[in-house]
Amino acid sequence: MIYLLEDDDSIRDFVIYTLNSQGMEARGFPLPSLFWQAVGEQMPALVLLDIMLPEEDGLSVLKKLRATPRTAKLPVIMLTAKGTEYDKVVGLDGGADDYVAKPFGMMELLSRIRALLRRTETENGTLRCGILEVDPGQHIVRVRGQETILTQKEFEVLCLLLRNPGQVLSREQLIENVWGYAFTGESRTVDVHVRTLRQKLGEAGVYIETVRGYGYKISPVN
Repeated sequence: MIYLLEDDDSIRDFVIYTLNSQGMEARGFPLPSLFWQAVGEQMPALVLLDIMLPEEDGLSVLKKLRATPRTAKLPVIMLTAKGTEYDKVVGLDGGADDYVAKPFGMMELLSRIRALLRRTETENGTLRCGILEVDPGQHIVRVRGQETILTQKEFEVLCLLLRNPGQVLSREQLIENVWGYAFTGESRTVDVHVRTLRQKLGEAGVYIETVRGYGYKISPVN
C-alpha cells in the first residue's frame, strides 16, 4: 500500500489512478490529520509526501514519521513545487529517501517508487507484489494488511516466485528449489500447491499466472 499526502485534488486523483492502474494499491489524503489516522490503522509500504500542506507542512510530517519507532524506517519520497537546492537539501536532511520536484512525469515517479521499494526490500527482506506482502524472516503473509496462513511448502513456493517477479519458473525449477533434487513425486504436486496457494491468497491469487506447458510466474495485474 502506498499513501499519498497531497492537498491538490487533481494531482492526488491522477497519481492514485496511475498507481492503481500499474498494480500498486494506493490511497490519497488531502489533510495530514486523515493521513495520520490511516497510518494508525494500516502501515503503508511507502509514502509520497507533499511539502506545502494545510494543518502542518510536509517537513513536519516527515519529522514525526522519523521520530516514531513504528514509522522511523518508512520509505518517503518528497513531492513539492519548490525546486530550489535548499528545499531539496532540507527534505533529504530531514530523512526523506528521495525527492521529486513538481511538475513531474508519472513515468519518472513510478521509476523512483519502484527503485525505492526494491532497495527497501533488499534492506529489510520484505517481498511485495501489489496488495500482497511477505516477510520471509517472520514467516508472515498479508493481503491488504490481513494475515494469511500458508503451509511451509506453499510459503516457499510463494517466496521463490516473489524473488523472481515476472520471470517464468518451470515446474522442475520449483521442485528443485522447494522440494529438493531428491524429490521423487510428480510435477502435479506443484500444480496442487499453487492451486491451494491461490485460494488462500484470495484476491491476490490472480497475481500467480500459469504459463501453459511450462510453469508459473507472479506479477501485479494491471
